[in-house]
Amino acid sequence: MQISVIIPLLNEADSLPELMQWIDRVMQDHKYSYEVIMVDDGSNDESWSVIEKLRIQYPALKGIRFQRNYGKSAALNEGFKAAQGDIVVTMDADLQDSPDEIPEFYNMITNKGYHLVSGWKKKRYDNTFTKNIPSKIYNAVARRSSGIKLHDFNCGIKAYQLKVVKSIEVFGEMHRYIPILAKWAGFKKIGEKVVVHQARKYGTTKFGWERFVNGFLDLMTIQFLSKFGKKPMQFFGLIGTLFFFIGFISVGYITISKFMHPETSITNKPAFYIALTSMVIGVQLFLAGFIAELVNRNAAERNTYLISDKTGW
Repeated sequence: MQISVIIPLLNEADSLPELMQWIDRVMQDHKYSYEVIMVDDGSNDESWSVIEKLRIQYPALKGIRFQRNYGKSAALNEGFKAAQGDIVVTMDADLQDSPDEIPEFYNMITNKGYHLVSGWKKKRYDNTFTKNIPSKIYNAVARRSSGIKLHDFNCGIKAYQLKVVKSIEVFGEMHRYIPILAKWAGFKKIGEKVVVHQARKYGTTKFGWERFVNGFLDLMTIQFLSKFGKKPMQFFGLIGTLFFFIGFISVGYITISKFMHPETSITNKPAFYIALTSMVIGVQLFLAGFIAELVNRNAAERNTYLISDKTGW
């Protein structure tokens, strides 16, 4: 199979028939063998019923239905696990991503050897203050911290070699930073393609203001995990040693001062409290490092989700 198209969705019943017809037309025109995996992230409209009806008309369609809403990252992760095509394409279900872009993405992966190609919505139809400006800030921070020269890390339409999606785990809100996860996994040939961003035709956006806070926190998580995910003691131990050293120096200073001025109470000196606090923090950080090492070595599978239904498998 040449292409797997993964579509995470939430309450997109109106757009799904048009989207599936569009994808099928593109695939038929270019004679691609393909599958479409729609992951219903706990919709409370008729999205799943629409998927089941479309399945009758389009044999290439497969569906996964979550028992409740987990988020876009969870939906993508399940889609990645199920995908079988040599090239995996992700796109949103709201018709703002154009399936006509798929052939060029496919060519960039197969002919130019990219591991991952991300879309760049150079001209956007989103609200300037609530989406465009915050996105520019996040993209600038992500570029600076990761060294990946992409304009739009969070563009919904991307293409991957199959081995890339099988090598990464997406959870939380980390779908925004999949290129960083791919680079961390050793896939460094990452490209970019300008794509057409179409105005939303049905429904409303599913992302609120909290996505900005979550996105920032997940960016920090990725940066930490990329450096210390397999060796947390090196992070906590280093800082713990620093605090312990400060406490040790402070204790030495207090001891010498007490010998030189026996009449002075050591509890009146700031160094006493610095020493006490630093020692306690140092020990706590060492313990945090040891616990993190134990958790890292014995963590159970955390990225599992309740699936209430499937179709097309």
